[in-house]
Amino acid sequence: MSDVAKIVSDIENRNIKPVYFLMGEEPYYIDKISEFIENNVLTEEEKGFNQMVLYGRDVTIEEIIDNAKRFPMMAERQVVIVKEAQDLSRTIEKLVSYVENPQPSTILVICYKYKTIDKRKKLYKAIQKNGLVYESKKLYENQVADWIRRVLSGKKYQIESKATLMLVEFLGNNLSKISNELNKLMVVLPKNSVITPKDIEENIGISKDYNNFELRKAVGERNVYKANMIINYFAQNQKANPMVVTISLLNSLFTQILVYHSIKDKSKSSVARALKINPFFVSDYITAAKNYPMRKTSQVIAFLREADLKSKGVGANALPSGDILKELIFKIIH
Repeated sequence: MSDVAKIVSDIENRNIKPVYFLMGEEPYYIDKISEFIENNVLTEEEKGFNQMVLYGRDVTIEEIIDNAKRFPMMAERQVVIVKEAQDLSRTIEKLVSYVENPQPSTILVICYKYKTIDKRKKLYKAIQKNGLVYESKKLYENQVADWIRRVLSGKKYQIESKATLMLVEFLGNNLSKISNELNKLMVVLPKNSVITPKDIEENIGISKDYNNFELRKAVGERNVYKANMIINYFAQNQKANPMVVTISLLNSLFTQILVYHSIKDKSKSSVARALKINPFFVSDYITAAKNYPMRKTSQVIAFLREADLKSKGVGANALPSGDILKELIFKIIH
């Protein structure tokens, strides 16, 4: 995030590179940087003749180079943005000749999503010398909660821990989707609001009581009634609560419980570090570890593997997913 802020700051201060190669698995920041360049480098009057957006599936490298070599009309610079440039992965190295001697009055922006170029080859080295390479890496799910808090803080909002985890559990580490949902919340809630689970439920449609986060908590507490209420809700709303996600999250819980049992230092900070969780939730894992000793935890992980196979039609005689989940929860808690 600091790299992105530096790129934006440099552009605002007119310290602009002739080539920006934006690549990597996380498309969110690639889009943000290219949108900033698209919206802020040229004036509205200059854009008509001097700003061009191309798409990788529709052009060749030779056509990109031809456009980049043009001179601007009645402006200091022109901007050429190539979106979905990963569609040109087989021929992308042909850009070397241009990047080694780029047109000073052109800003060429290459959006190369979900992939990276080979850092050992000439193109990467040429861009590093004459332009800028930005690699946008996927955040791990345990990093997303902090990202959400930082984004909201920058917009003068706060968010409760449970509300954050509801978003992560529902949307994973897809920053674009999370950003869209945060924007919805910021439209309806005034600045300086603290976003609550109720706000998430009312504006995004994630149930604050019947979700995988609450199921994990109920299972960890061995709360039979609450766990059964949630899985019955899941059985009636299978599209919104796919079983594969539920099994994956429960497997993550019991893997973390296994790690908890193996660490010697059980202090709050040590546990949070080892499990890669917010210290706020350490008490939940302490409770779960008391309820599930090492041997039972290992047994539960075996139950989860068996349920995963059944959900994929292996040895289940086509059991409905709701029944597989009910059987799984019974085996785990009892």
